[in-house]
Amino acid sequence: MNEFPQTERSTLKRLPKRGVYDRELVYQILDEGFVCHVSFVWDGQPFVIPTGYARAGDQLYIHGSQLSRMLRTLAQGIEVCIAVTLVDGLVLARSAFHHSLNYRSAVIFGRAAIVAERAPKLAALLAFSEQVLPGRWHDVREPTEAELKATTVLAVPLDEVSAKVRSGPPIDDEADYAMDVWAGVLPLKLAAGEPVSDPRLPETIPPPAYTASYRREKS
Repeated sequence: MNEFPQTERSTLKRLPKRGVYDRELVYQILDEGFVCHVSFVWDGQPFVIPTGYARAGDQLYIHGSQLSRMLRTLAQGIEVCIAVTLVDGLVLARSAFHHSLNYRSAVIFGRAAIVAERAPKLAALLAFSEQVLPGRWHDVREPTEAELKATTVLAVPLDEVSAKVRSGPPIDDEADYAMDVWAGVLPLKLAAGEPVSDPRLPETIPPPAYTASYRREKS
């Protein structure tokens, strides 16, 4: 299927024209980010927790310590909502009211399941590494059995998903276009700085190429 089915929860109510249900475009958003916010209700209390994530195929993975309250709670199969947001620019209008952001966001609804078997768990951890820094996994030591045991990996199926996108210039009231004030878009992007070597690293080991060429925008 090229599009996610629109459900009562995933269908946009506010500014529905900005809604995106195309699977490829949604996956582009998910693949460019690596931090999400996980929202759930437990024992009558709402929680929103930021955490890292990775997408592999039609699954979204989150992971952490087995002691994590969030992961232990989600592993019980309760409903969860996960949000990912990318900010592309500041939209500067002629009036304070019409200032906005250019952004791409995705929201996922579903239930998480534990990834328990060794091979799928390792594959999910590889996906995490590749999501954040492609190429890094092959340079480092893989997790030991003890480390794998201490790590919880959860998978959320990408079945009920929608995205919301705003792009383009500001939209002002017609009368305000005559104002003598600059308006437009200030683009934003996540940019990497120069790699800083560990003080205990031998000087003969240079930073790997994937750190020098690091960028979040996906081609």
